[in-house]
Amino acid sequence: MNKKTGLRRKIISIICILVAIMSAVLIVISYKAFSNAYINFYYEKALGVVKMLANEVDGDRIDQYLKTGETDEAYMELQKHFNNAKENVAGLNYLYLMKPYEDHFVYILEAYTKEDNMDNIAELGEVFTYGRTEYEYLVPDVKAKSASTQIVYGEDNGLGRSISVWAPVMDQNGEVAAVVEADYVLMDIRETINRYVMNVFLFLLLAQVIITIIMVNVIDRKVVNPILTLTKYVNSYKKGNIVQEPIQIQEENEIKWLADSFNDMIDKIKAYVEDIERVTAEKERIGAELNIATQIQADMLPCIFPPFPGRTEIDLYASMTPAKEVGGDFYDFFLINKDHLALVIADVSGKGVPAALFMVIAKTLIKNRLMLGASPKETLEAVNNQLCENNEAEMFVTVWLGVYEISTGILTAANAGHEYPVLKRSGEAFELFKDKHGFVLAGMENMKYKEYTIELREGDTLFVYTDGVPEATNHNKELFGADRMLETLNQYDEENLENLLHHMKQELDSFSAEAPQFDDITMLAFHVNEIGRGGNQGMKEWKIEASLDKLDEVQELIRTELEGYRVSQRTLGQIDICVEEIFVNIANYAYGSKQGEVVIGCEVEQSDPASLRISFSDGGTPFNPLAKEEADITLSAEERKIGGLGIFMVRKMMDNLEYSYEDGKNILTMWKALS
Repeated sequence: MNKKTGLRRKIISIICILVAIMSAVLIVISYKAFSNAYINFYYEKALGVVKMLANEVDGDRIDQYLKTGETDEAYMELQKHFNNAKENVAGLNYLYLMKPYEDHFVYILEAYTKEDNMDNIAELGEVFTYGRTEYEYLVPDVKAKSASTQIVYGEDNGLGRSISVWAPVMDQNGEVAAVVEADYVLMDIRETINRYVMNVFLFLLLAQVIITIIMVNVIDRKVVNPILTLTKYVNSYKKGNIVQEPIQIQEENEIKWLADSFNDMIDKIKAYVEDIERVTAEKERIGAELNIATQIQADMLPCIFPPFPGRTEIDLYASMTPAKEVGGDFYDFFLINKDHLALVIADVSGKGVPAALFMVIAKTLIKNRLMLGASPKETLEAVNNQLCENNEAEMFVTVWLGVYEISTGILTAANAGHEYPVLKRSGEAFELFKDKHGFVLAGMENMKYKEYTIELREGDTLFVYTDGVPEATNHNKELFGADRMLETLNQYDEENLENLLHHMKQELDSFSAEAPQFDDITMLAFHVNEIGRGGNQGMKEWKIEASLDKLDEVQELIRTELEGYRVSQRTLGQIDICVEEIFVNIANYAYGSKQGEVVIGCEVEQSDPASLRISFSDGGTPFNPLAKEEADITLSAEERKIGGLGIFMVRKMMDNLEYSYEDGKNILTMWKALS
């Protein structure tokens, strides 16, 4: 009896849950469909009003009204039509005729009713400057000489949501002379939709109760009792043994057929299980390989630009477009220390998942070797031998590798069978720099590589790429070639690096046209802004809005300044906590309900050990946090006074704190040793 009751309860519970889920889905779908239909109805209604009024306006009179500032009988008649429309069409909040320009429009007239305050009604000649909505929606429609092409939602002005629509008024030359615009308030949409949803909910609730009652009886007679009989026979078999005698069900129904099928299938279960396990394992292995390769491809390539916001001496941008889901090309750039920047671009043989996995290995080995202080030559030689080990797939990778010294402008580079880099001296054109090529990595053990240096000057630009650029092919099997690549670079040499690479990709796409992309396309551009600022670069300052939303940005700026220094995770965590405590206090209390700014300064002082200095300057209410009584942490939470715990933590985590009030500014400075 307990089993029967439990089975019935579970089945009924499942049915109730399924009905509830289906009901919820139906309510959501109905709500969205009804809401969209209701809004579209009002949109079409409002659009019809403005189109009708636009047809009544004589477009050739508009400029005369604006020029003279005087109205006539036709103008007054038009005002009546607009007033009648606003008074007789429910929901019209604003209705006006205006002359559009590039960044503003001028009112011709605005409709009004008896209830309107005439002081708020725009007069002929008043100017309205465009906001984001006008630039995004109105201006394109005016240029296209069309009425509203999509629903534009306005702000809730207290009467509910509204939509804005417009229609052009054409002059005899077929040009847009003016625009009729209306803001239509959706007054009763919430009430109507809520009422509809409530009716649907009540109906579904009643249906669920009725279905549950019926199912209780049906389940007992047709399901529960026969299943209990089947269960008794199944349980009679010895655990782990194959069925020795057939199951007998007297009633001729589906459950009897199930029992017969059970007898027939028991001998095949083992074979089925073995096949399923084998197929499932193979699918999981393939799927896992593809997912891992795709994720590695996305995570391993740096994609945040500018990559070093605090380093104004250089600009850098890169992109990679794989020919398949994942590719074998890769680029990399990272600060080895404060004064040395590594630049890497490479192309693994083959495509797809194997190339992507080999790419991950090569990229990791190169970076690890460089971070240990190896030169480009030493790095290529060491990584080549590592990649040759157990390379049964006989894959290889071409690499161009450079280390740029920021303080001197010296670029030390080596080439392992990669494409020639392209160099642009300041004021000159892009040209191939035909460097010395070594053998590809993973091709043969104990290969030697030669490195060379280039003295980069302010204004110089370096462009490196993979063979997917010059070897891009069109439908005639014609290659894009190095000449076209240089021509494109020189055509857009005045653009910033991001636009330069964007135009290069556009030219490649235009050249290839309908032809499929044959190879991965990877490019990296590097530009020298200034030289001689390696090492200690003085205090950097950022002016940031005193808002909690800016906390992540502040912490990221300071962490960027610490790149290249050996800072423990514990020290980084303490710096993050102290920065958060000070910045949050300024954002919450310095300016009260007003908005204000914080000037944040950051400098790594080249002492022994190196020390981080951070300053916070705000123009808020004078407040010295260091003068506040320290929290007594020996007391319980109930006994301890509110406040003071945050600055107590900052005192303990930082090496030194100073406060001053100068020129109407609160200035808090803190120091932290980095070793």
